[in-house]
Amino acid sequence: MDVTVRALAVGACGLALAGCDTLSSINPFDKSEVYKPEIVADVPGEQIYNDGLARIQKRDFEGAAKKFRDLDKQHPYSEWSRKGMIMEAYANYEGGLYDEAITASTRYLQRHANTPDAAYAQYLMASSYYDQIPDITRDQEKSERAILSLQELVQRYPTSEYVADAKKKIQVASDQLAGKELEVGRFYLQKRNYSGAINRFRMVVSRYQTTRHVEEALQRLAEAYMAMGIVNEAQTAAAVLGHNFPDSPWYKDAYALLTKGGVEPREDSQSWISKAFRGVPQVGQKTG
Repeated sequence: MDVTVRALAVGACGLALAGCDTLSSINPFDKSEVYKPEIVADVPGEQIYNDGLARIQKRDFEGAAKKFRDLDKQHPYSEWSRKGMIMEAYANYEGGLYDEAITASTRYLQRHANTPDAAYAQYLMASSYYDQIPDITRDQEKSERAILSLQELVQRYPTSEYVADAKKKIQVASDQLAGKELEVGRFYLQKRNYSGAINRFRMVVSRYQTTRHVEEALQRLAEAYMAMGIVNEAQTAAAVLGHNFPDSPWYKDAYALLTKGGVEPREDSQSWISKAFRGVPQVGQKTG
């Protein structure tokens, strides 16, 4: 990720701390036990910030994140604190500390939702989920969270420079979820659990029409409906597949399946399949 890191130049404020010679005169205890408070001078925000930048350049992302986090502790509610918060999220993300990056991004958005860097904080959060997407054989919670976070970025910050990349990532994550639904649907189909299979294929057709898996999902619907004797829906699935993807090998399979059963593809406009394809959602638009 290309990120331009710029240190902000501000004037450092010095705080003069004067000792108090009267402490010993009013101390009721033994003079040898006089309390001498240790005064630790605050490190200027600019110095802490630049120290964090230096650690990033050395690829010490964990150390950099700690430096930026110190800004909120030593200079709370300041501009240094705000900049440190977004840079903490960035450092954690670059270091592969995704949960920490999500936490820092969330904290930034809670405090500074209306600032110019809010879109970037949302992007870092979404990317942290996205980079943890597993293969389709595993639980897809991270994929779902990635899509939700990316969709929020597109909707809340439509003019952001991160929107184009967010839409691409939504497509990839959606493809992952569709693949998972297909995998489970094929398993049910093999076990002749046709209702369970149809529910999974229906999810792909209803929610993930822009993914590469929709062609197979329509063919599998035709297969499952034919097996159940619901010929009308099988014909509609094949017809919609042929209309939208006429050159697809999945349509050839669906057509052969129906003609073997003595029927041909024919769309029923009242079928849920037909209605689902009357308006294919654009990438980034919530469906279902």
